[in-house]
Amino acid sequence: MRHRRLIINLVIIAVAFLTQFVVATAKRSNNSTPTKFTVRIENISNADGQTASDGSKWPFALSPGMFVLNARNNSLFKEGSPAANGLEAQAEDGNPAELVLALESMHHSSSLHGIFNTPMNAMEPGPIGPGGAYEFSFKAAPGMKLSLALMFGQSNDYFYANDAGIPLFDSKGKPMGGDVTSRIVLWDAGTEMNQELGVGPDQAPRQKAKNTGAAENGKVRKAKDSPFYSRTAELFRVTVTPDGM
Repeated sequence: MRHRRLIINLVIIAVAFLTQFVVATAKRSNNSTPTKFTVRIENISNADGQTASDGSKWPFALSPGMFVLNARNNSLFKEGSPAANGLEAQAEDGNPAELVLALESMHHSSSLHGIFNTPMNAMEPGPIGPGGAYEFSFKAAPGMKLSLALMFGQSNDYFYANDAGIPLFDSKGKPMGGDVTSRIVLWDAGTEMNQELGVGPDQAPRQKAKNTGAAENGKVRKAKDSPFYSRTAELFRVTVTPDGM
């Protein structure tokens, strides 16, 4: 009888441990399953436009851009260093293709980066003015962070990007979402001399050809001397939404 009870107790203990193992394994499996995220970039600037020093009005616009996923912080550029790996084309002409080519040359997985260039409800690529928006989606696994870059369209070489990777999951591997606009910073690529925003003849909407304008030969830095440096939240909004949220 004691022998039978001992066997029964051992079976019960074994089942309990097996159940815990299965549950723990399932949790780990769920945590490692890629989650789909959707990012929306909305131009919420004043439809009446921004005012230049001569009193004329110009619309705030954002160029096509690109995103990248990795487990590190920002890998698109280095503050205090010359613009490289295609950043000049993004900052001066709103062309993200060269940044993507640079990532591909480093054998970065094509599923972990991409371009967003077509406004919502539009048929062709282009910038977004007041009321416009970009949306793009991707799948990411726990530990991955998001970085993105896009041009301040009415500038010589200003661009917006986060200075540190935006976490997509919490410490327990649960997907996170919400408004991440505060993580986006205005940068000066240091590749072209700055002219007054919105009216400069060598800025994308008015330049005669791509990559025109006097070279600055500077370094990437935060555009703290611009009156737009602290106005990001009133110009556009960036939200990240995981599936099911």
